[in-house]
Amino acid sequence: MTSQPLSNYNVDEIRNDFPIFKQEIYGKPLTFLDSGASAQKPQQVLDAIQKCYAEEYANIHRGVYYLSQVGTQKYEDAREKVQKFINARSHKEIIFLRGATEAINLVAQTWGRKYLTTGDEVVLSRMEHHSNIVPWQMLRDEKDIIITVAPIDDKANFLFEEFEKLLNEKVKLVAITHISNALGTITPIKKIIAAAHRVGAKVLVDGCQAVPHMRVDMQDLDADFYVFSGHKLYGPTGVGVLYAKEELLNAMPPYQGGGDMIRSVTFEETIYNDLPHKFEAGTPHIAGGIGFGAALDYVENLGFENIARHEDQLLAYALEKIQDVKGVHIVGQADHMAGIISFTMDLAHPHDIGTILDQDGICIRTGHHCAQPVMDFFDIPSTARLSLGLYNTRQDIDRFVEGLNKVNRIFS
Repeated sequence: MTSQPLSNYNVDEIRNDFPIFKQEIYGKPLTFLDSGASAQKPQQVLDAIQKCYAEEYANIHRGVYYLSQVGTQKYEDAREKVQKFINARSHKEIIFLRGATEAINLVAQTWGRKYLTTGDEVVLSRMEHHSNIVPWQMLRDEKDIIITVAPIDDKANFLFEEFEKLLNEKVKLVAITHISNALGTITPIKKIIAAAHRVGAKVLVDGCQAVPHMRVDMQDLDADFYVFSGHKLYGPTGVGVLYAKEELLNAMPPYQGGGDMIRSVTFEETIYNDLPHKFEAGTPHIAGGIGFGAALDYVENLGFENIARHEDQLLAYALEKIQDVKGVHIVGQADHMAGIISFTMDLAHPHDIGTILDQDGICIRTGHHCAQPVMDFFDIPSTARLSLGLYNTRQDIDRFVEGLNKVNRIFS
């Protein structure tokens, strides 16, 4: 079956914006099904980065000359684009960092270190990425806090009622994923936030898999902290976002010292800069921030409703086709899913599946997906994972399914 346009979404035109799809891998068309790990970049983003380095490069926030002023304006324009993209109240609530991992560590080492104490509880979910587990374990070992884990069922649904039972006056933070990177489960994040707030807890949301697939609104969700990475949203690596409510950021100590995070320095005293610069020490990833702004322009121009509709239809098509392949077992199939499918096969290890598909130009992820507690829950060491992007087609799914049939033929 060949790719057909879904609604009014012209995926063939969109693919033309991504230079990487003009090449072949081992003489086969590139079929990229690993956007959950890192998405490909449209020409518009590449052009913005190239222009920054080739025509407009200078350090920002510090120079009075033209190039520095241009760079500063474009970098701060990108911050305002992020603010509007997630409907934050102020650009002061948008902190640019290297990625979501650094953002979570910043919250743990500033807010967490200041406000959590012995016996306080942090609630995670069974589905968390390692980046939203390890920083809290490090803080647990330092501060003697308690980590509790909200469960899932065997379909990977988040068990909200069981989560509510964990909430009490000792819970100071809920740190939870919006969409599981390993399973595609969409958590009822607004209900989770409201429930946590009822017991006085703050909420940090890992939104890495959510922001490429759905519209998120900070004023509607009322999250205290929300983190995501640029490279999963069709932007460059090395740039990410911490959203945090302004009153929280004002009450938190700086994460690192030097550069733009200062207002004045003497050997006796340092006065810190205003938000958001208080948390942005040193020279930032200037081209990365500008490129991220271009990525946001790109997805906004496509329209998030169009992207979501396309990916939802493609996910339904993929689930239907994969289940027709002999010996395939989808790991978790929650009632509410985004464009991520993890699976195993009776005849082949996930690494063998990935290797065989690679020979046909098909890129998927294999392993534990930095979510080993999920693998432990399902009593498996690893899975193969397909994850969709706005540029994927039904033809991509058809090639992928034929690749799985090839795996069966080889191992039988």
